[in-house]
Amino acid sequence: MKFHRRHFLHLAASAALLPTAPRVASAFDYPTRPVHLIVGFPPGFAPDIVGRLIAESLSERLGQQVIVDNRPGAASNIGTEIVVNATPDGYTLLAANGANTVNAMLYNSLNFNFIRDTEPVAGVVREPLVVTVNPSVPANTIPEFIAYAKANPGKINMGSGGIGTTPHVAGEMFKIMAGVELVHVPYRTNNMPDLLSGQIQVVFAPAPTVIGYIRAGKLRALAVTTATPSAALPGIPTVAEFVRGYEASTWVGIVAPKRTPVQIVDKLNAELNASFADPKAVARLAAVGGEPTPMSPAEFGKFMADETEKWGKVIRAANIKTD
Repeated sequence: MKFHRRHFLHLAASAALLPTAPRVASAFDYPTRPVHLIVGFPPGFAPDIVGRLIAESLSERLGQQVIVDNRPGAASNIGTEIVVNATPDGYTLLAANGANTVNAMLYNSLNFNFIRDTEPVAGVVREPLVVTVNPSVPANTIPEFIAYAKANPGKINMGSGGIGTTPHVAGEMFKIMAGVELVHVPYRTNNMPDLLSGQIQVVFAPAPTVIGYIRAGKLRALAVTTATPSAALPGIPTVAEFVRGYEASTWVGIVAPKRTPVQIVDKLNAELNASFADPKAVARLAAVGGEPTPMSPAEFGKFMADETEKWGKVIRAANIKTD
C-alpha cells in the first residue's frame, strides 16, 4: 500500500499534537483533585499564616481542597525546590515570599534558579515589617532607638528567622541607613520567646507574628517599614519618616513550576484576585496586618525581579554570607 506525501504529512502533524492533548484538556478541567500549597516555613510563621488564608479562600472558589503543606528549612529553599521539580500541572504551588528573592542573590549553589524555574501566578498580599522591641528597651520612637543604639554599639541583639530572611536583610538595610551597630542573631525556630524574655532586644518582624503581642502590650512597636502606615497598627509611624528613603515589606504570592499551562495560571490568577477582593477576605488579611495586592502574572513576575535586584544591593553592601 502506498501513501501520498500529503497524507503522510497530515498524519505526522496529527501525531505530533497527541502528547499535548491530555495536558490542554486537563488545563480546561482544572482542578479535579486537591491542590497542594507548599509553605517553606513552619506553622505560625508569617508565610504560613497568610498561606492558610490563601488556601481557605482558594478552596472555596475552586471547589477543591487546597492543602497547606509545610516544608520548612534553608530559608524556604527546601520547599521551593520541591515545587520547582514538581509536575507543572497546577496541583503543586508555592506560597512564595520575600525570602525567595533574597535567596536568589544570596546562595551560589542552589539546584534551581527561582526566577527562571517558576511561573508567576499572582501577587496576593503585602505586609509591613514592624520594628518591634522588648519593653525593657528605653526607646519609644525610631529616633530614640537610633540614639540608644549609637550609645551602645554592638550591645543590642537583633533577631531574625535566619540569614537572608526578609527580617534580616531589612534590619541590615536599617543598620546601613541609620548608621547603627546591631548584633544579628539568626534563629531556626520562632524567635518570639526570646524577644518576649529580653534575650534579644529588637526584631524587624512580619506583622502577623507580632501584632497580637503588640496589642496586648507585651511588645512595643516603634515603626512599620512600609512607605505608608498600616491600618492594622493605627498611630504607628513609618521608618521612612525618620530614615529617609527606607522601605521594606514582606509579601506572599503564588508561583507554580515552570511550564504550567497558561490556562491554569490564568484561572488561578483570576480566582485569587477575585477572592481577595471579597470584603471578608480583606478583613481576615487586615486582622494580621496584610493588604491585598492583586497583580497579573506578568506584573507579579516584574515585582519579584525588582525585589531580587533591590535585596541584592543590600546583600552586597552588608556583605551578608550564608556561612
